Amino acid sequence: MSRAVKNIFATTLGIIAVGSIIGVVAGFLQQAGNPANMAICVACFGRDIAGAIGIHRAGVVQYLRPEILGFVLGSFAAALAFKEFKPSGGSAPVTRFVLGMIAMIGALVFLGCPWRVILRLAGGDGNALFGLAGLAAGVWIGTLFFKKGFNLGRGQVQSWSAGLMIPLLMLGLLALRLLYPPVPGEAQSGVLWYSLSGPGAAYAPLGFSLAAGLGIGFLAQRSRFCTMGAIRDVILFRQMYLMYGFIALLVAAFITNLFLGQFNPGFEGQPVAHTMGLWNFMGMVVAGLAFALAGGCPGRQLFLSGEGNTDAGIFALGLLAGAALAHNFGLASSPAGIGPHGMAAVIIGLAVLLFIGVANCKKS
Repeated sequence: MSRAVKNIFATTLGIIAVGSIIGVVAGFLQQAGNPANMAICVACFGRDIAGAIGIHRAGVVQYLRPEILGFVLGSFAAALAFKEFKPSGGSAPVTRFVLGMIAMIGALVFLGCPWRVILRLAGGDGNALFGLAGLAAGVWIGTLFFKKGFNLGRGQVQSWSAGLMIPLLMLGLLALRLLYPPVPGEAQSGVLWYSLSGPGAAYAPLGFSLAAGLGIGFLAQRSRFCTMGAIRDVILFRQMYLMYGFIALLVAAFITNLFLGQFNPGFEGQPVAHTMGLWNFMGMVVAGLAFALAGGCPGRQLFLSGEGNTDAGIFALGLLAGAALAHNFGLASSPAGIGPHGMAAVIIGLAVLLFIGVANCKKS
């Protein structure tokens, strides 16, 4: 592959283009049927996948989202094409799994990942301002640990077979989606579960969703797009490269929503959102800190998985486990407010993250 193509996406204009494309695609995914102000949320869609394969039984959030499968497979294709598929891993795998679980629980208290923070803002949801502030605060706490020498240890070169595990898992899930498509009026098709109402029952056509995921995965792998990294790099290094992509996503999604009539400003009655500002903030503090300690937002972890990074793959599996815990144990929020054990989950999750941070600082 030409190095010129690689350089296009590694430039400021390249990352702006990638962020803009994601924002526009998200708007049209919503128009095509995906949930409003969600469109392409890694946390919410991971939760839906966990429900689809039956590891939680929350009936309104069960659908095997093709976008997430496409993220990994698109990144995998890009990594192969540009000779960047380099399996590695072995850096504190259990810790990374726990970070993934806690990140998902925090995100489901807020009801969205960093991508959805942006998309909710672009759709006019004022509650997302608390989530954005919490995300920035969580990443900022992470940078304090970085300055103290935080490190989970160096990954080692892994075999090709190890690096292929997550892409093959995604191919397997895609095969299940093709073998067992949704059946109108039925909550189960083969081994997969499907929502009959709620956000899980809102989805764009399979072909569009998969193509969007593949395209975004390819572009994000080339550009290193990362929402957590955008905030971290501004705080630590005063570097704006990733932040340009973050801002471009917000602006493009906002303009697309205006064009499609999907902009609805306000705090009350926003889709799949609650108005408890403190817990919107605290949920994303926990999620942001977990993403920072793990080295990337949930999207970035999926793209790294496509490159053969098994540490990122373990984090992604932790996200699925966290989604199951959040819904099985009453930790996740709903439009009515936080779950019965959501407050305890946030406090305990934050305590565990601070322990992980302190315990892995070389200067401590």
